[in-house]
Amino acid sequence: MYKGLIFLYLVIFGCYILFTRQPDYFDGEKLPASIVLRAQKRGEAPLAFARYEFNGQHYLLDTRYWGKDFEAGQKLTVILEKEHPKKAAVYGFWGYWLSGAELLWSMVAGVLLFQVAVSITRNPTPEALIEQLEYTPEKKTKYV
Repeated sequence: MYKGLIFLYLVIFGCYILFTRQPDYFDGEKLPASIVLRAQKRGEAPLAFARYEFNGQHYLLDTRYWGKDFEAGQKLTVILEKEHPKKAAVYGFWGYWLSGAELLWSMVAGVLLFQVAVSITRNPTPEALIEQLEYTPEKKTKYV
């Protein structure tokens, strides 16, 4: 039973990931980018931004992802929609396809739904118990 539930969770989560990415994976355009460091305020450590060019204009993309660090001059790929070139994302497994918050919330929702299902099946209503006790399986012939 648990293997089936884990398989169902992976299928549903996989479909969710495939069809909810922004910018859209199927309609988006992938472009090369490089990391540049920019200071936000005086005295603070500089932040890493991905610098990419689209239609002759240069754009900067904030690359702060949990668990991922970039170095100045590092080459990477960004994905964007042609209609909204400012709304780009770093194209990578962690950050574009998966994020920590998404993974955490999907697991929490899965565990909660599993606990609800277990509590419902372990504590049936009195009517359901009576129905189960009164049930007698029909005799079936060996050959139909």
